[in-house]
Amino acid sequence: MPDLIESVSERVALLTLNRPERLNALSGEMLAGLIDALRRISTDANIGAVVLTGAGRGFCAGGDVKAMAERSEVSLEQRAAAIRNMHQAITLLRTVPQVVIGMVNGPTFGAGLGLAMAYDLRIAALSARFGTAFAAIGFSGDFGGSYHLTKLVGAAKARELYLLGEHVDAARAEALGLVTRAVADGVLTDETMALARRIAAGPLVAYGYMKRNLLAAESASLQDVLDLEAFHQARTSLTEDHKEAARAFVEKRKPVFRGHMPADATGKSSRT
Repeated sequence: MPDLIESVSERVALLTLNRPERLNALSGEMLAGLIDALRRISTDANIGAVVLTGAGRGFCAGGDVKAMAERSEVSLEQRAAAIRNMHQAITLLRTVPQVVIGMVNGPTFGAGLGLAMAYDLRIAALSARFGTAFAAIGFSGDFGGSYHLTKLVGAAKARELYLLGEHVDAARAEALGLVTRAVADGVLTDETMALARRIAAGPLVAYGYMKRNLLAAESASLQDVLDLEAFHQARTSLTEDHKEAARAFVEKRKPVFRGHMPADATGKSSRT
């Protein structure tokens, strides 16, 4: 079986990390597959949402420590280049136009936590546990963890979680803002997939521009974000989805979104 399993149903792409015997610790094959899948999905107008989860009882234990102990020595430059290459997954998770949802079904540590924090939304089973885990193996951290954890829970709590390495249960993670929602294990799949289907049936062009606005807001000035919002608001005002929503409001009915942009000068339509 491949280290990453892909399936699509009702416009939702489901990506499953598939090394259950290692609690889905990351492998080169898994990351290469994830990067390739996200690139393809980003241009697929038939996919409206993405869900990522782990096979078996874990979400992602992070890096494969056993493999680390067995790997051959390489130069500093080669090691840094390899990590930067893996970091493409984080950039893609943040920038694909579709909403990305984590279905966090179990232990989530180290680089696995870094992956999870790059998703737009995270629905966690109550049995899930979270931790940075880097200090335990003498690492400083990667996969954008220090950036995203600081954004999600604040600088002081991020320092605590990195330096002390304590684990956080799902209920505490929800209270901290680390996860969107913590739910009973037995309903995790149903609730996550229902949310994904709801998003996939929504105004996909608008969602894509929301993601761009929110990403810019993390580092840009207020004026830059206002300018970006003005352009994106004007752009979405031209969409079929906006026109349908306005008609539905007047007609007192639920809108039926198509996720399409109007035809351009060449007669082609685009989601973006």
